[in-house]
Amino acid sequence: MWAKALEEAKQLIQEQEPDLIFMDINLYDCSGFDILNALESITGHIIFVTAYNQYAIRAIKYGALDYLLKPIDDQEFREAIERFKLHKKKDSIKKQLSLTEDIFEHQNEPRHIALPSLGQIRIIALEDIRYCKGDGPYTHFFLTNGKNEIVSKPLKFYESLLPESSFLRTHQSYIINTSYVQAILNNTTILLDNQDEIPISHRRKHEVVERIMPK
Repeated sequence: MWAKALEEAKQLIQEQEPDLIFMDINLYDCSGFDILNALESITGHIIFVTAYNQYAIRAIKYGALDYLLKPIDDQEFREAIERFKLHKKKDSIKKQLSLTEDIFEHQNEPRHIALPSLGQIRIIALEDIRYCKGDGPYTHFFLTNGKNEIVSKPLKFYESLLPESSFLRTHQSYIINTSYVQAILNNTTILLDNQDEIPISHRRKHEVVERIMPK
């Protein structure tokens, strides 16, 4: 079953209460966000469908949402269905959608990011991230409250998302929030405000020093 306009889509979702919704970013008379905002609650799994749009994809990733690119590849479609089958929680995703829409519609500099951690989606303020550490296919987010959120995505995934104005890759395994830098030790180590020491790789040394201690 499908719909191409706001009222039609809203009515269809309310009546059928689908477990899985394929939502185009751009519809006939509205955006996919307009439809989702018109619903009181959303418990079905959302997979966005979009033509290639770098900004749209970045916004969707910030919200930790699923998506498919047009034209839809058969293998990617099957993989999306498998991800849906593994998706056991049916909590409302309003906060994720709000975060994604804010970045996409208004082209705002993101202030929060959704992290799928320990079976939950946690919305984290970027200013609360002290640094990130890569561990193979996982990324550890070390927060200012002392907590450590573990996400099953590699550090490279988040390097492309975290704003360069605040975050800096210092090493193959580390990204830091420059707001928490206290000192650079011997041009090889960054000392953070909580006394954690972050290594600086040799090939990144010049870039890191220039960024943190500009002449």
